[in-house]
Amino acid sequence: MKNCIFCDDFLSPEKGELIWRGDDCRVILVNEPLLPGFCRVIWNRHVSEMSDLSFGERDVLMSLVFAVEETVRQVMQPSKMNLASFGNHVPHIHWHVIPRYADDAFFPGSAWSEKVQETPAPILEARKERARGLGAAIRAAISQLH
Repeated sequence: MKNCIFCDDFLSPEKGELIWRGDDCRVILVNEPLLPGFCRVIWNRHVSEMSDLSFGERDVLMSLVFAVEETVRQVMQPSKMNLASFGNHVPHIHWHVIPRYADDAFFPGSAWSEKVQETPAPILEARKERARGLGAAIRAAISQLH
């Protein structure tokens, strides 16, 4: 696919911060100021559907998704975790791993809903501070997979 934003390895600050990259996948800390800790697990090769992956590739991908989800839960201490894989706008396999809180800007809707409330600034800043530790924690969790 031409112009696929996930095939482009260049990461601008708007796209996020590369946390980890392996042969098959990479993990990005998404630059989403209202949802600190939002990560994305992206399949490196351009593939549109999960069923296009071999069973072994599916295992690799989902092991990473679960490792990232568990680590985000431990570090960010959310009320709930959201896992999502759509690909409607970008038909390239990727999973969203999103910590959610009753006071986040979009709750109870999805992360793509209209903003319905303001998270108190001190709480949001504390979450941003915790998210700064995610990179090292996720790399450590992934190293345990191999």
